[in-house]
Amino acid sequence: MKKLTAILMTILLSGFITVERSLGCTNFLVTKGASKTGSVMITYSADSHTLYGELYYWPSRDYPEGAYLDVYEWDTGKYMGKIKQVSHTYSVVGNMNEHQVSIGETTYGGIKGMHDTTAIVDYGSLIYITLQRAKNAREAIKVMSGLVSEYGYASEGESFSISDQNEAWIFEIIGKGPGNKGANWVARLIPDGYICGHANQARIRTFPLATGKKTCNAITSKDLRRIFDPAVECVYAYDFNPLTFDGARFCEMRVWSFFRAVNDDMGQYTSYVSGHDLSKRMPLWIKPNRKISNYDLMNFMRDHLEGTEFDMRKDIGAGPFGSPYRWRPLTWKVSDDPNAPSYCNERATSTQQTGFVFVAESRNWLPNPIGGIFWFGVDDATTTVFNPMYCGITEIPECFKVGNGDMVTYSPTSAFWIFNQVANQCYSRYDMMSSDAKKVQKELETKYLSETASVDEAAKKLYDNDVWKARDYLTAFSGKTAMSTFKQWKKLSEYLLVKYMDGNIKNEKDGKFSVSSDGSPSYPMQPGYDDKWKKSVIQDTGNKLLVPAGGSH
Repeated sequence: MKKLTAILMTILLSGFITVERSLGCTNFLVTKGASKTGSVMITYSADSHTLYGELYYWPSRDYPEGAYLDVYEWDTGKYMGKIKQVSHTYSVVGNMNEHQVSIGETTYGGIKGMHDTTAIVDYGSLIYITLQRAKNAREAIKVMSGLVSEYGYASEGESFSISDQNEAWIFEIIGKGPGNKGANWVARLIPDGYICGHANQARIRTFPLATGKKTCNAITSKDLRRIFDPAVECVYAYDFNPLTFDGARFCEMRVWSFFRAVNDDMGQYTSYVSGHDLSKRMPLWIKPNRKISNYDLMNFMRDHLEGTEFDMRKDIGAGPFGSPYRWRPLTWKVSDDPNAPSYCNERATSTQQTGFVFVAESRNWLPNPIGGIFWFGVDDATTTVFNPMYCGITEIPECFKVGNGDMVTYSPTSAFWIFNQVANQCYSRYDMMSSDAKKVQKELETKYLSETASVDEAAKKLYDNDVWKARDYLTAFSGKTAMSTFKQWKKLSEYLLVKYMDGNIKNEKDGKFSVSSDGSPSYPMQPGYDDKWKKSVIQDTGNKLLVPAGGSH
């Protein structure tokens, strides 16, 4: 610990120590013993105002000896350099490979000065290169650590979720500064029967110094073991990502909301996640009071802090229709005075700027191409549909394909654009429109969830005779569900436009819009605003809008 303190003091005295954080993504982790079916699951929302939602795909390939791989930074497309290619790579669908290994991430940034600007492998490349090379979670940790050791780590501090059909790990990493190849990192195995989460704040606080043997539940970089005192449990997050109000209120809050949904003891951390008492930090993992299903996780990714004192629908910022959304920035002032107090919006798990979101489910009782289901959706988790993309598929559905539109190019066949269309319709009248969207969402998701049992069985019979026939069958099924979703969502967007046009709400009967006896539309509903909103308008305008007694007809 003394050596680490000296290193950090050097950075501080050099004027480099500031905390950087990207308030982007959210990951939840569920172990076998905590899940309803015995599967291992992780989630990820790729939250970025510039990320286009599409489903990545790499086929398995063989490479000649001496081959190299060009590395491009995931966020920017910038060319980073070359690394040695392996002789054989595995197929990858999104963030899950054909061996049911899945990786998600959240950026915590950490102290400035640790970023190696000369390195080749950034955090995104680290994910997708590793998925092409690792058969299980422990092997993934080995591949990741080997890549940054040989080629350097080119990003800020990062937390990764790494899972396979048996284990779930949290892996946290930060560089060692410009020109210093390698990284400081630590990985911890989530105990079976427990759940974990991370959301842009480093969460591994202490860890036993481990040898890296296969039986270990904590593995660290050699550099980190040299820094810390081997006689004690060691602190990671405190030193590389100091906790601030932002880290608690905007980041830990999302983990807390997940934890509190399945554990009754989380009320004790309310002051902590509010950012007003940072002394009582949440544990890295907790034991849930019930088993968690894949459908539970889908809905946990849709959380807006409902039912808590931070519920975003309950204050005036929700507008007249109870919106749980606040456009950026997260912090704001009501004056240009630099000394004026700052205020904040809440940062919930489900947010408008999501590019894509997934629940990765790994099941050890099935062959790998069948056992892994990558439940994938695009745009805001609240109004998306999680589609079952089996990890053994060999082709991506057209609506999710890379290149089918982009952030500045609309495509009428892109799921990302049709889901954005519906979401942005719902934002305008959230209380009623979102209910209509969620009804269709639930119908589709429950249908897909129920279908997977028979699909598993049929695919297993094919697999026993011909692996590739099984994979073709799964490819066809995943493609069919994606197309069904796309068509239903397009139909939904048309329905919402017709029903809610111009602030009116058309009447319905037996699933059809009502018409008068002459065939013309019946007069629409005009529900107006609730009393809470009316009172806020009166408070703001005084008597300006007051109608004199007897003046209204």
